[in-house]
Amino acid sequence: MDGFRNITSGTCPENRFRAQLGTTDHHPLALHLLQLETGRFCRSSKVLLRPRTSQEVAHILRYCHERNLAVSPQGGNTGMVGGSTPVFDEIIVSTALMNQIVSFHNVSGVLVCQAGCVLEELSRYVEERGFVMPLDLGAKGSCHIGGNVATNAGGLRFLRYGSLRGTVLGLEVVLADGTILNCLTSLRKDNTGYDLKQLFIGSEGTLGVITAVSILCPPKPSAVNVAFLGCPGFAEVLQTFCTCRGMLGEILSAFEFMDAECMKLVGRHLRLACPVQESPFYVLIETSGSRAGHDAEKLSGFLEQVLGSGLVTDGTLAADQRRAKMLWALRERITEALSRDGYVYKYDLSLPLDRLYDLVSDLRARLGLHAKHVVGYGHLGDGNLHLNVTAEAFSPSLLGTLEPYVYEWVTRQRGSVSAEHGLGFKKKDVLGYSKPPEALQLMQQLKALLDPKGILNPYKTLPTRT
Repeated sequence: MDGFRNITSGTCPENRFRAQLGTTDHHPLALHLLQLETGRFCRSSKVLLRPRTSQEVAHILRYCHERNLAVSPQGGNTGMVGGSTPVFDEIIVSTALMNQIVSFHNVSGVLVCQAGCVLEELSRYVEERGFVMPLDLGAKGSCHIGGNVATNAGGLRFLRYGSLRGTVLGLEVVLADGTILNCLTSLRKDNTGYDLKQLFIGSEGTLGVITAVSILCPPKPSAVNVAFLGCPGFAEVLQTFCTCRGMLGEILSAFEFMDAECMKLVGRHLRLACPVQESPFYVLIETSGSRAGHDAEKLSGFLEQVLGSGLVTDGTLAADQRRAKMLWALRERITEALSRDGYVYKYDLSLPLDRLYDLVSDLRARLGLHAKHVVGYGHLGDGNLHLNVTAEAFSPSLLGTLEPYVYEWVTRQRGSVSAEHGLGFKKKDVLGYSKPPEALQLMQQLKALLDPKGILNPYKTLPTRT
C-alpha cells in the first residue's frame, strides 16, 4: 500500500487521484475521504470512488492494477462478516451510483440492471409490472443486487425460488486488470462452454467486480397467505414441515422457525406481541399462488391436520396484508432485538434438518450462565440455522468457549460454517471446516489466475496462507 500512500499524500489527495484517473464527459468521479463504520466493523480508508459506469470501474481497476493498489468493492455494506469493509487502507470502489435499470422484458420476466440497484427498489419496479424478485432479505432497503450476487445471498424466498445461482442468467464483471467480461446474457439456456458467471457468484468481490446483472423474475403471486403457529417441540416443527410440504406442495413459499427465546427478545426489546399462546417453538408459513380459493382450501386442510394431530398447539392466519406484515415482522426483526440485548456472537450455519436445533441445546448446556441468551431461528426449508449468543459485552473467554467448538460440531455433521452470509474477513480462516484441502488449493489457484497481484478485496474469503 506504499504506492497508495504516495498518491494520497499531500494537501489535496482528491485532486491527485482525479488527475490520475481523469473524469467522464459529464461528471468527475465522486471521491471522498471517510471513516467507515458498520456495526462491529470499523475501518478507515482515505479514498472512496463512486463510478457510474462499467468503463469507469475498468479505468479504476486498470490504474490500481498497474500500481499494485488494493481495492475493496462495496455495495450496500449490509454484510455480516466484514466482506465489504477495508481491512487496512484499501481504496473503496462503491457501486452506489451504478443504480440504473437497463431493461425489463414483460414476457420473459428478465431484468437487466446495474449492480448498485437497491433490492427493495428493484422489487417495487418489477411488482408494478406483475413480477417479483426471486430474492427477499431483511436488509432489502439497503442492500445492492450486485452485493447480493457477489455473496450468493439466500433469504426468505429460497424455498420457493432457489439460489441466485439458478436465477441469475448473466453478469458483467470487471476483472482485476480492468478487462470488462461481458457475460450479460438474458438467455435461460446457453450450453456453450464453461458457465463463467458461476465463478463470480458467491466470490465476494475477490475475483472481479460485478457491474451489471441479468436476473429472471418469477410472476407475482395473486394470492398470498401467512400463518403463524406454535409447536410443542422441535420434533413437531420437523413433522409440521413434512406435513406442510406434502399438503401445500407447489404453493409453499416460506417455512421459517424461531424458538421461544427469540420471541421473548422480540417482545422485550421491540414490544411486539406474540399472536399465539406461549410455545417452545414458533413457525411462520407463507403460501403464494394464483387462485385464492384453491390456496385457502389447501391451507385450511393443512391447519386442520396439524392442529388435530397435536403437531401445532395454536395458530393464527393473516386476514389481510397489514396482518401478514405484522407476522413477518416477528421473524424479520429478530436480528434487531438481538442487537439491543448486548454483544452478539453470530453463526450462520447449514445442517441436516434432524440435527438443526441440537447445536442450540448443546451450547446452552455448555455455556450455562456465561451467556445471556442462546437462540436459534432460521430458514427450516433449506436447513439454515441462525445461531446467536448474546452477552453483556465481548468476552475473549466466551469466544474461546464458542470457537472452534461450533465449527467442529458443524463439521462432524457434514454441515457448512456459512449458509448464506459468506466468509468475508471475519470467517475466512474457518473455510477449512467445510471444504477439503484440495478444494482450498483450487480456489487459491483460481484467485491467482484472475487476480495475480491480489488487489481485489484482499484478506477476504480465502484463508490466510501460512
